[in-house]
Amino acid sequence: MEKAAKKQNIFWQFLEWYFIDQSLLIFKAWKNYLRFNFEYFSIPLLLRTFFSPWRRYIWAYGRGFNFKRYLDAFVSNAIFRGLGAVLRFFLIIIGIILETAIFLAGIVVLILWLFLPFITISMFIFGLQIYF
Repeated sequence: MEKAAKKQNIFWQFLEWYFIDQSLLIFKAWKNYLRFNFEYFSIPLLLRTFFSPWRRYIWAYGRGFNFKRYLDAFVSNAIFRGLGAVLRFFLIIIGIILETAIFLAGIVVLILWLFLPFITISMFIFGLQIYF
Protein backbone atom coordinates (compact mmCIF):
# COMPACT_ATOMS: atom_id res chain seq x y z
CA MET A 1 0.00 0.00 0.00
CA GLU A 2 2.89 2.31 0.82
CA LYS A 3 4.46 1.87 -2.63
CA ALA A 4 1.19 2.63 -4.43
CA ALA A 5 0.82 5.83 -2.41
CA LYS A 6 4.34 6.91 -3.44
CA LYS A 7 3.49 6.39 -7.09
CA GLN A 8 0.63 8.85 -6.82
CA ASN A 9 2.69 11.46 -4.99
CA ILE A 10 4.03 14.02 -7.47
CA PHE A 11 7.22 14.53 -5.44
CA TRP A 12 8.21 10.86 -5.74
CA GLN A 13 7.29 10.88 -9.41
CA PHE A 14 9.55 13.89 -9.96
CA LEU A 15 12.43 12.21 -8.13
CA GLU A 16 12.00 9.02 -10.16
CA TRP A 17 11.80 11.00 -13.41
CA TYR A 18 14.75 13.24 -12.60
CA PHE A 19 17.22 10.80 -11.04
CA ILE A 20 16.32 7.57 -12.83
CA ASP A 21 14.57 8.22 -16.13
CA GLN A 22 16.50 11.30 -17.25
CA SER A 23 19.81 9.99 -15.94
CA LEU A 24 19.35 6.87 -18.05
CA LEU A 25 18.45 9.06 -21.03
CA ILE A 26 21.60 11.14 -20.55
CA PHE A 27 23.63 7.93 -20.28
CA LYS A 28 22.13 6.60 -23.54
CA ALA A 29 22.84 9.88 -25.35
CA TRP A 30 26.40 9.83 -24.00
CA LYS A 31 26.84 6.28 -25.26
CA ASN A 32 25.52 7.31 -28.69
CA TYR A 33 28.01 10.20 -28.89
CA LEU A 34 30.84 7.84 -28.00
CA ARG A 35 29.71 5.28 -30.57
CA PHE A 36 29.26 7.95 -33.27
CA ASN A 37 32.76 9.34 -32.73
CA PHE A 38 34.24 5.84 -32.83
CA GLU A 39 32.48 5.10 -36.12
CA TYR A 40 33.11 8.57 -37.56
CA PHE A 41 36.86 8.21 -37.26
CA SER A 42 36.68 4.50 -38.23
CA ILE A 43 39.42 3.63 -35.78
CA PRO A 44 39.21 -0.18 -36.31
CA LEU A 45 39.33 0.27 -40.10
CA LEU A 46 42.25 2.69 -39.83
CA LEU A 47 44.13 0.18 -37.69
CA ARG A 48 43.42 -2.67 -40.13
CA THR A 49 44.59 -0.65 -43.13
CA PHE A 50 47.40 1.19 -41.36
CA PHE A 51 50.09 0.50 -43.98
CA SER A 52 47.83 0.61 -47.02
CA PRO A 53 48.66 3.24 -49.64
CA TRP A 54 46.97 6.60 -49.17
CA ARG A 55 43.86 6.95 -51.33
CA ARG A 56 44.87 3.66 -53.02
CA TYR A 57 47.55 5.37 -55.09
CA ILE A 58 49.66 2.53 -56.50
CA TRP A 59 52.13 2.73 -59.33
CA ALA A 60 52.34 -0.31 -61.58
CA TYR A 61 55.71 -1.98 -62.09
CA GLY A 62 55.02 -2.56 -65.77
CA ARG A 63 55.90 -5.52 -67.96
CA GLY A 64 59.37 -6.83 -68.22
CA PHE A 65 62.24 -5.81 -66.00
CA ASN A 66 63.48 -2.25 -66.18
CA PHE A 67 65.46 -1.40 -63.07
CA LYS A 68 64.73 2.37 -63.20
CA ARG A 69 60.98 1.86 -63.70
CA TYR A 70 60.96 -0.82 -60.98
CA LEU A 71 62.81 1.49 -58.56
CA ASP A 72 60.52 4.44 -59.38
CA ALA A 73 57.40 2.35 -58.74
CA PHE A 74 58.84 0.84 -55.57
CA VAL A 75 59.86 4.22 -54.10
CA SER A 76 56.57 5.85 -55.08
CA ASN A 77 54.54 3.01 -53.55
CA ALA A 78 56.67 3.17 -50.39
CA ILE A 79 56.09 6.93 -50.16
CA PHE A 80 52.31 6.48 -50.54
CA ARG A 81 52.30 3.72 -47.91
CA GLY A 82 54.33 5.90 -45.56
CA LEU A 83 52.03 8.86 -46.20
CA GLY A 84 49.04 6.62 -45.54
CA ALA A 85 50.53 5.41 -42.26
CA VAL A 86 51.34 8.94 -41.09
CA LEU A 87 47.90 10.33 -41.94
CA ARG A 88 46.11 7.33 -40.43
CA PHE A 89 48.24 7.67 -37.29
CA PHE A 90 47.15 11.29 -36.86
CA LEU A 91 43.50 10.44 -37.55
CA ILE A 92 43.63 7.66 -34.95
CA ILE A 93 45.22 10.01 -32.40
CA ILE A 94 42.62 12.73 -33.08
CA GLY A 95 39.82 10.16 -32.79
CA ILE A 96 41.15 8.86 -29.47
CA ILE A 97 41.57 12.40 -28.10
CA LEU A 98 38.00 13.30 -29.08
CA GLU A 99 36.72 10.01 -27.65
CA THR A 100 38.42 10.85 -24.36
CA ALA A 101 37.02 14.39 -24.43
CA ILE A 102 33.49 13.09 -25.08
CA PHE A 103 33.89 10.57 -22.26
CA LEU A 104 35.03 13.25 -19.80
CA ALA A 105 32.32 15.68 -20.94
CA GLY A 106 29.73 12.96 -20.39
CA ILE A 107 30.95 12.41 -16.85
CA VAL A 108 30.77 16.16 -16.16
CA VAL A 109 27.26 16.46 -17.63
CA LEU A 110 25.99 13.45 -15.67
CA ILE A 111 27.48 14.71 -12.39
CA LEU A 112 26.11 18.22 -12.97
CA TRP A 113 22.70 16.77 -13.80
CA LEU A 114 22.63 14.72 -10.60
CA PHE A 115 23.73 17.64 -8.40
CA LEU A 116 21.71 20.35 -10.15
CA PRO A 117 18.74 20.24 -7.71
CA PHE A 118 21.08 20.59 -4.75
CA ILE A 119 23.01 23.39 -6.44
CA THR A 120 19.75 25.19 -7.25
CA ILE A 121 18.47 24.91 -3.68
CA SER A 122 21.79 26.02 -2.19
CA MET A 123 21.99 28.99 -4.59
CA PHE A 124 18.44 29.96 -3.65
CA ILE A 125 19.29 29.81 0.07
CA PHE A 126 22.53 31.73 -0.54
CA GLY A 127 20.60 34.37 -2.47
CA LEU A 128 18.08 34.73 0.36
CA GLN A 129 20.92 35.12 2.84
CA ILE A 130 22.45 37.87 0.74
CA TYR A 131 19.10 39.58 0.29
CA PHE A 132 18.11 39.54 3.98
